[in-house]
Amino acid sequence: MASPVVEILTKGIGELNLRDIDVYRSTGGYVQLERAVKELGQKAVADECTGSNLRGRGGAGFPTGRKWSFLPNNGRPRYIVCNCDEAEPGTFKDHMLLEQTPHQIIEGILIAAYAIGCHHAFIYIRGEFQDGFEIMRDAARQAREAGIIGKGIFGSDYDLEFTIHRGAGAYICGEETGLLNSLEGKRGEPRLKPPFPAIKGLYGEPTVVNNVETLAYLPHILKHGAAWFASVGPERSPGYKVVSISGHVKKPGNYEVPLGITIRQLIDECAGGLRDGRTFLGVQPGGGSSACLFEEHLDLSYDFDTIAKAGSMLGSGAMVVFDDTTDFVKASFALIRFYAHESCGQCTPCREGGSWIEKTLARIIDGRGVPSDIDVMKSACHQITGLNLCALGDSIEPFLGSVLDRFEGQFRAYIERATPVPERVAV
Repeated sequence: MASPVVEILTKGIGELNLRDIDVYRSTGGYVQLERAVKELGQKAVADECTGSNLRGRGGAGFPTGRKWSFLPNNGRPRYIVCNCDEAEPGTFKDHMLLEQTPHQIIEGILIAAYAIGCHHAFIYIRGEFQDGFEIMRDAARQAREAGIIGKGIFGSDYDLEFTIHRGAGAYICGEETGLLNSLEGKRGEPRLKPPFPAIKGLYGEPTVVNNVETLAYLPHILKHGAAWFASVGPERSPGYKVVSISGHVKKPGNYEVPLGITIRQLIDECAGGLRDGRTFLGVQPGGGSSACLFEEHLDLSYDFDTIAKAGSMLGSGAMVVFDDTTDFVKASFALIRFYAHESCGQCTPCREGGSWIEKTLARIIDGRGVPSDIDVMKSACHQITGLNLCALGDSIEPFLGSVLDRFEGQFRAYIERATPVPERVAV
């Protein structure tokens, strides 16, 4: 059986030094950028992106070309920001692309900037990605020396400045308006929307924020054509995707695949299947923010719409696999603790709800739980979701809610073993 793994963004990784601009150019790198600015023109480039139906690879899955189309024609400066603040639990594909093929990211950013008429592009890199930051900084220097960044790119009349900004390591800055605030030197807190960044973004000007992987596909879409990308996988969710697979599998790692393959194929044919002697219990298909899917979902198509209909989300493409050794009480606590810690504190449901559920789970694990904790947690989860400025608050509930429904016995077993709470004596 042929492997479903393809090599488009990942081609040459591990074999070639794609950090070197000469090596990257020897593989056809920057050819599509030159073609864009000297032959195609802005509208043709934007039309190719729209025609490909490329959906954002950072989590929301919003059509990229449509996102660009929201920019107003008001004569104001426009900005594009590449979001490389990858922090979703289970996701590590942007990190790989940043360190292994930085010029591919730069070319994608510059193509997108040209398409929307932007003359200053930014990349926001997560604070912990020290190596990636230095690699990108060196790649940008090489590109500038080659005349690919700056004045008169490839001898055209198109100028573009490029800024690399390193964050301080806050999960909340992966949310695009929190990222923009951080980029402006403010607290990394999400903004009230509307207005959306396309209308009022960086420095109050129209702005597009796109994910690393999303932008990296643009040179390939220009090379092969929109129809090539759109013809792969489901009509509403086409193209290729780098999926980070971790957890209880034999070969964890990043795998580039066509959307539309099944979850079972990803686990068995890409990641080598479960560890020997173990049985499957569940999988998070879209990282820490996604609800668990189970045995009956293994043959579902791995694409944005199908996973959403199943009650979870594809997200940024991070699959975390759980076998029969999993303690879902402790797994839920670890995840809730992360989200409670990363809350910026603006929204009461997120700030208070996350902290309260964390404390409740800690008490259950510590042997001090009571039977009513189960129903109270279920109720509290639903009271948190949909009431916050950003999706972080909504990320607290899905995993806990899904495993609490499926494996309630694990939670009740902790409570049944709990140390009895002494009754209060009336004075």
